[in-house]
Amino acid sequence: MADRVDSASKLIRAPASRIYQAFASSNALETWLPPKGMTGRVLNLAFREGGSYRMRLTYVDPLQTSGKTADDADEVEVRFVELVDGKRIEEAVTFDSDNSAFSGEMRIAWVLEPVAGGTLVTVRCENVPPGIRPEDHQAGLMSTLDNLAEFTEGISA
Repeated sequence: MADRVDSASKLIRAPASRIYQAFASSNALETWLPPKGMTGRVLNLAFREGGSYRMRLTYVDPLQTSGKTADDADEVEVRFVELVDGKRIEEAVTFDSDNSAFSGEMRIAWVLEPVAGGTLVTVRCENVPPGIRPEDHQAGLMSTLDNLAEFTEGISA
């Protein structure tokens, strides 16, 4: 299960440069990254290759699911492995959890491909921890992509 790969794609009607910049600000990340049913708070951010951010994701309804870090939250440490302006963001993600089902480092690649009408954004997650149910992860990835589209399409050029 450690070799599991989950991915999702969405056409976003915004230029790749605008989408790329949505990763560079704490306020932006807090707005679009948490999937439906969660809120987010960036605890620190250094947007540069080799830099990182730490984010606390809190469940709106903690009775619906339990968190990986606390009963109502997940905390992640994200390191920027590779940044290619307007094209690609590769991250190494570690959950703050005592549960071995969420241990290890998940790799996430965000690929931004300019196409007619906008940018095709593909998110590919490798080494997905077995504690993350595939159907929940797929729903979360699509929710995050929908949020990213809403956030970046709403910014005037």
